[in-house]
Amino acid sequence: MKILVVDDDRVLGDLVAFTLRREQFQVVQAFDGEAALECWEREQPDLVVLDVNLPRLDGFAVCRTIRERSDTPVILLTVRAEDDDIVRGLGLGADDYMIKPFSPRQLVARVQAVLRRVGKAAVPAIRQVGALALDPGRREVRYADGQPVALTPLENRLLDYLMLNAGHVLPMETLIDHVWGPEGGDRDMLRQLVRRLRGKLTAAAGAASDRDFIETVAGLGYGLSL
Repeated sequence: MKILVVDDDRVLGDLVAFTLRREQFQVVQAFDGEAALECWEREQPDLVVLDVNLPRLDGFAVCRTIRERSDTPVILLTVRAEDDDIVRGLGLGADDYMIKPFSPRQLVARVQAVLRRVGKAAVPAIRQVGALALDPGRREVRYADGQPVALTPLENRLLDYLMLNAGHVLPMETLIDHVWGPEGGDRDMLRQLVRRLRGKLTAAAGAASDRDFIETVAGLGYGLSL
């Protein structure tokens, strides 16, 4: 499932993109109105998250053009809370309207709700690194032709992120923020989660491998070995 994120604030745009990638969406980005339309035509995304205040062509104009040419769902983002702006955006065909600032959880919920309304299911893609395969939707990991091993939601989220960044060591704080959020976990919880996940990966590989899939770098963090 591909989402186009358009925001001239690159920090906020990157945050939105990170949030959506964490939920298994493919994300492409643009930073002004004209680039947004070019990217939309080229990439054919399943949904557009669109800021209203854009250079070169504002979000209302972008939304109008998209709606004239297709039924791609659009969620408008803006700091404007006035009724006239909300009515204008919805009148141009926007499917939803979010006022900044908003929480990442709220954004994900709105995206999923819009996709459900238009009949598109957000199906996570299978993640593959070497012989290791993760099905995030089913929360199962498999090694080569072995039997799948079930994962908990936290194990699933951690392994998916490690596989996405395979070959790189990720700081513990980055992993904690990804798995639990900025206020939900700590280093001891992460160590215990890594230990349980290592056991699951060993069970998935069975006699086929004696490797340690998760590398530990003391004082830094963890990474998935290639």
